[in-house]
Amino acid sequence: QVQLVESGGGLVQPGGSLRLSCAASGIIFDITAMDWYRQAPGKQRELVATISSNGRSNYADSVKGRFSISRDNAKEMVYLQMNSLKPEDTAVYYCRAVWYDYWGQGTQVTVSS
Repeated sequence: QVQLVESGGGLVQPGGSLRLSCAASGIIFDITAMDWYRQAPGKQRELVATISSNGRSNYADSVKGRFSISRDNAKEMVYLQMNSLKPEDTAVYYCRAVWYDYWGQGTQVTVSS
């Protein structure tokens, strides 16, 4: 049974930081790229960051220099370190196992003073 479980969301003030985690099970983790997406109310889901099976990463222009994606294949985990958060980063964040096209249930991130 494939499972992706996100955690680490919450309420943070502008300029603050959060670290999201995604725990994978039921997949061959080290063969698949992993993505982080987000969806804000009334907006389309957008790709935030992606990391290949060998660790190469890419980012949306809106988060470059502020967010960092990483993975631990031994633990079957993917992370999204988010720094210098802005109110426009408020969204539900989802991880996705690219090879399997499987999504987690999402974790809410709210950036507000």
